[in-house]
Amino acid sequence: MATLLHIDSSVFSLEASSSRAVTDAFRRHWQEQHPDGKVVYRDLAAEPVPHITADAHLAGFADEASRTPAQAAAFAERLRLIEELEQADAVLIGAPMYNFAIPSTLKAWLDNVILFGRTAGENPSTKGTPVTVVASRGGAYGPGTPREAYEYVQNYLGAIFTDMLGMETDFIVPELTMAPQNPAMAELVPLFEASRERALQEAAVKAKELAQRLAA
Repeated sequence: MATLLHIDSSVFSLEASSSRAVTDAFRRHWQEQHPDGKVVYRDLAAEPVPHITADAHLAGFADEASRTPAQAAAFAERLRLIEELEQADAVLIGAPMYNFAIPSTLKAWLDNVILFGRTAGENPSTKGTPVTVVASRGGAYGPGTPREAYEYVQNYLGAIFTDMLGMETDFIVPELTMAPQNPAMAELVPLFEASRERALQEAAVKAKELAQRLAA
């Protein structure tokens, strides 16, 4: 029985969020393939995890017996998130672009689960786990666009998941999501709609393929 760890970080509701709409589609198609499977869900906007503290950080490098009570308590919170990640057979993350970067709530989760000597380092415990990232963005930041140099979400998360955590990273990228709300982008609405439809189709295909692969 495969376990999917599903994390959303958009501040908007499902009806208003492109990243949530695509992660929801991915999850639904995953569950069609795994009706008896397990989904662990975290909504980081509704229930943010603690930002990393000095105690939580230092506890990760200290022997258990030498941790202070404050360090032990802080690390217990980190450990819960780390084990949740380690126990997942696949990970799904909604990562909208806010001001050229990921939401601070998602950064806080990453700071908690990245632990050198365990999830990161020479032999990361998460090595090989597939992670699908829905990296939605209000404009266009792909190769050849005027704002290509400002694309920090895929670059950053690719470095984290692939290079640090050793995971198998795949991206789905709905673009121009601000077009329906911004009058200056009105002429781009058809391109937004096409991008959204492609993303939903990708989510369906990737979810089914991944579910079937893990079931084999």
